[in-house]
Amino acid sequence: MNNKHASIAINKKARHLYELSEFLEAGIALTGPEVKSIRAGKVNFIDSYVDFRQGEAFLLSLHVAPYHNAGYAPQVPDRPRKLLLHAKEIAKLAGMTTLKGLTVVPVRIYLKHGRIKVEIALGRGKKLHDHRESLKRRAEERDMSRELA
Repeated sequence: MNNKHASIAINKKARHLYELSEFLEAGIALTGPEVKSIRAGKVNFIDSYVDFRQGEAFLLSLHVAPYHNAGYAPQVPDRPRKLLLHAKEIAKLAGMTTLKGLTVVPVRIYLKHGRIKVEIALGRGKKLHDHRESLKRRAEERDMSRELA
């Protein structure tokens, strides 16, 4: 994935809990106040994931804080938000989640040409020993960088 676009929010927990393999860019259907709130960085990824229903992909449990200058229209912070993907991409991801026991998680939200995009990835849950191994590897890399600096 091209990381030159301005990231608004990054799901750090996803890289900790899952082995991420295949990354995709998806658009997201938002209301006007939600766009303002996301641009302000008021978004939380806790326990969010992608679900597939009737040939469509929905981002569930993504918390977008209500925009304080939104007016009279009520805002639901945790509503399901439709992801804008091609039908082939949806079918491929839905098949992989049902057959191989994978899950699709959002990795980051960013701006691309003035539009809000979501980077999603296929993830396989890490076991306890995988967590320990990744922590050990990170500590070793940190020690090596200290010695070089």
